[in-house]
Amino acid sequence: MLTLKNISKTFNPGTVNEKTALSGLNLHLDKGDFVTIIGANGAGKSTLFNAIAGSFLPDTGAIILDGQNVTFQPEFKRAKSIGRLFQDPMRGSAPAMTIEENLALAASGGGWLSHVSRAEKAAFRDKLALLGMGLEDRMRQPVGLLSGGQRQALTLLMATMVPPKLLLLDEHTAALDPGTAEKVLALTESIVREGNLTCMMITHNMTSALELGNRTLMMDAGRILLDLKGPEREGLTVNDLLRMFKQNVGKALDNDRMLLS
Repeated sequence: MLTLKNISKTFNPGTVNEKTALSGLNLHLDKGDFVTIIGANGAGKSTLFNAIAGSFLPDTGAIILDGQNVTFQPEFKRAKSIGRLFQDPMRGSAPAMTIEENLALAASGGGWLSHVSRAEKAAFRDKLALLGMGLEDRMRQPVGLLSGGQRQALTLLMATMVPPKLLLLDEHTAALDPGTAEKVLALTESIVREGNLTCMMITHNMTSALELGNRTLMMDAGRILLDLKGPEREGLTVNDLLRMFKQNVGKALDNDRMLLS
């Protein structure tokens, strides 16, 4: 489904601000894989997502999505096949438009529906009801009036309304309170499982990284340090991850955000 071959990216080359963000990274995902990704700040997680989404051209390597080489395809074209959620709940939806209008926009694949039929409205209502947030009774309200959790749940629904070939979740619960984050994660797992979606999810919560999905990657210094799946992943604890990190890097993980999550 997704293959990355020798992806490298260095920002500001030849200057005092030179930063190697990705270093000869190779990765393959099968259809239906749900991969969680962990790593300290600066490990290259979001840069990896930006490379896949087409936010920049890699210095080396190739990106193959569903058998098609998209390495030089612009971001707006890839967006038709890639759904993405960000940490900021304010991104991914149009705040001045109503919930119904946002869903209509998502259902049209980025185009515009001049008229939403009664059947389409009923379908939107049914999908909103699955969120368990009462949004099905607020379809005429502007999205800007929703809470962060409600808006992130809506954005998740919008990103998967037309099932994407790949779903990228960039710490999409990090800005939410613990209770809401747990609810959005449960919703995420349900949508990904029922749609058999191929999904990559960045998280700082190592427990979630081991409990969700079928595969866990740990990144450091722009490379994949650990790729855990199958029997090797089963039964692993956070302490196991910390021990494996130290064995591979030669020092203990000291990222407070990850350790305190």
